[in-house]
Amino acid sequence: MLVDAHNHLHDARLAPWRWDILRELDAANVQGAMVNGTREGDWAQVAALASDLPWVKPSFGLHPWYVSGRSPQWRETLLSFLDTHPGCGIGEIGLDRWIEGYDFPAQFECFTWQLEIAAERNLPATIHCLRAWGALWDLVREHSVPHRGFLLHAYGGPAEMVDGFVARGAYFSFSPYFLHARKGAQRDVFRNLPTDRLLVETDAPDLAPPPERNTHLLPDHEGKALNHPANLTVAYEGLAEIRGWTMEELTARIAENYTRLFGKRPMV
Repeated sequence: MLVDAHNHLHDARLAPWRWDILRELDAANVQGAMVNGTREGDWAQVAALASDLPWVKPSFGLHPWYVSGRSPQWRETLLSFLDTHPGCGIGEIGLDRWIEGYDFPAQFECFTWQLEIAAERNLPATIHCLRAWGALWDLVREHSVPHRGFLLHAYGGPAEMVDGFVARGAYFSFSPYFLHARKGAQRDVFRNLPTDRLLVETDAPDLAPPPERNTHLLPDHEGKALNHPANLTVAYEGLAEIRGWTMEELTARIAENYTRLFGKRPMV
């Protein structure tokens, strides 16, 4: 049983091959996935996918890349999705100083409010962070966080910050992208992370593995390789190698961590 802690299975870039993708996920024994929305315009697609696929858990959030496009009613809209989807998460949310033309005060305001809602409702929060680790640390240290914890997806922060984030309830997900040769620092972090805070993700259709390990190919999109959701197997195999575990050991531990953070999907 494989579980994907973070992807965007609803993404329009995957739509032409969606049914083929679903067949490949079934063949790979993928039995759980957190599918994350990123803005008001895709929350309904996430909800529809979760309605069709019982193994999908939906997550709704305003990503830092899209704060400039938010409507005046975005908070009310988000709360409506949270109210009507028991067991959902809040995400993908976060802070990002990598994107060109970023508005950090707006990002900070939107992220803080969403994290507060996650804490109030004890919903799992999925957090994106690029080049803003100090600001993120200050925020999660000074504000309430969900009692159940939160996910730092595709964690690329410093090893020195891991213990502090763990103390605040963080989980960390390993991406197949970290199997690129230049990502040795990230592999070193995941080699030493606490066992009970490890998860695995794809971030599909983004963060594809290196070509030599990309076993599930999709056509390029605007000159960029798409990451097939079934590359979850690649991420599991890579993390098992890094940790020196068998696949059976890894899958059992990841399944336990996934259920602890995200919970079992309620029957509604």
